[in-house]
Amino acid sequence: MFSFLNKKKPIQFLTAEEQQKVVSAIQSAEKNTSGEIRVFIESKCRFVDPIDRAYEIFGGLQMEKTEQRNAILVYIAVKHRQLSIYGDEGIYQKLGQEFWDKKVQQILASFNSKNYAQGLVNTIGELGRALSEKFPYNSQTDKNELPDDLVFGK
Repeated sequence: MFSFLNKKKPIQFLTAEEQQKVVSAIQSAEKNTSGEIRVFIESKCRFVDPIDRAYEIFGGLQMEKTEQRNAILVYIAVKHRQLSIYGDEGIYQKLGQEFWDKKVQQILASFNSKNYAQGLVNTIGELGRALSEKFPYNSQTDKNELPDDLVFGK
């Protein structure tokens, strides 16, 4: 489990402008890969472990239905100050656990500095580069399989 921000007051996580920056980062990251990236933000995590919640959301958003099983979900529970990065089996196996742990630590460092939007933009960029190395874009066959917008839970 990963936590961030030991602040008692609820926070406004992203402004409308910051949300657009994150969506633009997703669109930019996906230009060079067949992989897909989504961001899901909610107030509280229903599970003790945010990875379990990310897995549930991943399935609910039908992210496992990408042709090459190369979708990545960035999950954030703002009030519970938890996050996880969940990769489908195609990309997860190619990058290994060390990669995923490092990305979580990097985004946590940004969040702990209250650089939420920039932390997401940077992480999405790095995820996109990793996807493009393992699943390069093919103009003949690739299409945007999942929406690029942010998804908000309760």
